[in-house]
Amino acid sequence: MIVVVMGVSGCGKSTVGQRIAERLGCAFRDGDEFHSEANRAKMHAGIPLNDDDRKPWLESIRAYMDEKTGNGQSLVVACSALKQRYRDVLRGPAGNAEFVYLKGDFDLLQGRLAARKDHFFNPNLLRSQFETLEEPADAIVVDIALPPEAIVDQAVAQLQARAAHRPAA
Repeated sequence: MIVVVMGVSGCGKSTVGQRIAERLGCAFRDGDEFHSEANRAKMHAGIPLNDDDRKPWLESIRAYMDEKTGNGQSLVVACSALKQRYRDVLRGPAGNAEFVYLKGDFDLLQGRLAARKDHFFNPNLLRSQFETLEEPADAIVVDIALPPEAIVDQAVAQLQARAAHRPAA
């Protein structure tokens, strides 16, 4: 199983993703680890990434997913996955990824980003992320106003329900 925890910056992808991975007993990787230095520098400078910037980043995340699942491992990845076409890359040809969308409003997220320290993401980019976001129609959606444990509880329960209804391979 591959789970992608998605949403705009500040929604809690890393925190929730790590906790989901712990609960499911599998590996976790933060998609930010796959960004090039050029992408990091752009975001730090407050310059939004474009599709050309994101393409190799998404492809490297998908290659990592293929490597892990090829070894029979499950994993959770935190990745913004703001557009449907980005999610299509992450889903891969086998369609073997489930998405958990951490949904929140701009004001809540802006407050979180203002309080966050030691991160390369420039909080001034939040508006551009909301403008880029294409909300997924097929994801598990969880409200980020909930406490982290409640978010994880809801996400894991829905992931398990989907897995139980998935046809056997």
